[in-house]
Amino acid sequence: MDKLTFGWEEWISLPELGLPALKAKVDTGARTSALHASDIEVFGSSAKPKVRFLVHPIAGREDITIACSAPIIDRREVTSSNGEAELRYVISSALDVGGHSWPIDVTLTNRAGMTSRMLLGRQALNDHISISPTEKRLQPELSYDVYHTPVVRRRAPERALRIAVLSREAHNYSTKRLVEVGEARGHTVEVIDTTRCYMAINSMAPEVHYDGKRLPRYDAVIPRIGASVTPYGCAVIRQFETIGTYCVNGSAGITASRDKLHAHQVLASKKIGMPTTAFAASPKDTSNLMALVGTAPLIVKLLESTQGKGVVLAETKKAAESVIDAFRGLKANFLVQDFVKEAAGEDIRCLVIANKVVAAMKRTGAEGDFRSNLHRGGSAQVVRITKAERDTALRAARAFGLGKAGVDLLRSSDGPKVLEVNSSPGFEGIEKATGKDIVGKLYDEIEARVKPQPVRRRRAG
Repeated sequence: MDKLTFGWEEWISLPELGLPALKAKVDTGARTSALHASDIEVFGSSAKPKVRFLVHPIAGREDITIACSAPIIDRREVTSSNGEAELRYVISSALDVGGHSWPIDVTLTNRAGMTSRMLLGRQALNDHISISPTEKRLQPELSYDVYHTPVVRRRAPERALRIAVLSREAHNYSTKRLVEVGEARGHTVEVIDTTRCYMAINSMAPEVHYDGKRLPRYDAVIPRIGASVTPYGCAVIRQFETIGTYCVNGSAGITASRDKLHAHQVLASKKIGMPTTAFAASPKDTSNLMALVGTAPLIVKLLESTQGKGVVLAETKKAAESVIDAFRGLKANFLVQDFVKEAAGEDIRCLVIANKVVAAMKRTGAEGDFRSNLHRGGSAQVVRITKAERDTALRAARAFGLGKAGVDLLRSSDGPKVLEVNSSPGFEGIEKATGKDIVGKLYDEIEARVKPQPVRRRRAG
């Protein structure tokens, strides 16, 4: 490394933290370097703790914020020039100056009034650096303009995220995969039982609490809300949305997709193909209801049905009337649908993430069963879908605003028909059938959505 000469102030960059341009004051009286940060918060396991914090890289510009995170390597007591002692977290980061780069230790402290966002101490100034205390900016000039362009986004480093999985089943395949894959990428993933959350609802500081404590600020929430707790689960998701947390699936999309009547109305409004469907509340309309759908065989489906439960094939008109009368006797809400004979007990599950079909499998019902659900003994295999099927799956997921969805299609003589849009699709069947890392693709999208970038805040006045 060539000999470098620093003045008392220099332009530097900390690329691993997503900070491409900072003015740093050189202070040989200080042992350790310091970065002026705010909202400092610890997360992760006690064995491998991490810290997250915000940096305003331009003095006086609180409207430009960079979110950073890094592993904690130490915690030290630092005495400032005015004699005040402070216990600070210490991280490691590469320091870039004039085409040269070397690792340094950095302490984190909130000194919003300081003009220099960074203080370079003795440890950062290795043997190849000489100091000219009467001069400044002897190294190449940088510019704050980088914070006003998309360049920052392209150069943003990988950042450890704090992610919540809303699930009551911490030990099922899908939830465990979400934890395993997230942690393998260096993120902290916490499973939160949705029904044990409670909320402080107010306009100034909305919060979500859990086990007697306020939940921390999450980078993202992955909802896996069971059908039995949909209303309360969506209320919790709405609270996270109010706070400003990125939710992979929003409350409105989950609510609409879970109500089969509402879901079919949404699909119809977007002119998305689906089996002919009818609904009525009055028992006097049974024959007219069936006539709207067509001739037997017909499907009679409870609005709250999941995993093939509450779905009955009525092969004759009389059988259909009997099933409808039985459901009405239970005061249950149901749909009547045309039975797509050519599907022959098969459907196609398309897994959509971020407006892309990332995997597709064909599900075949067990012997003698028209339902193809894997939970009911069906089998699955990888399948190549047509462009029409791909487009239909994407349009269906988009109709509900879902970032992650399982779209079930039937292959009919007049094109693909959407059977259901599942806002909490399982990963086990489709990962095993296709051999694809579906959960990894979901994390790709989460990382792209919440990676550090300038946050422009509206100035007061």
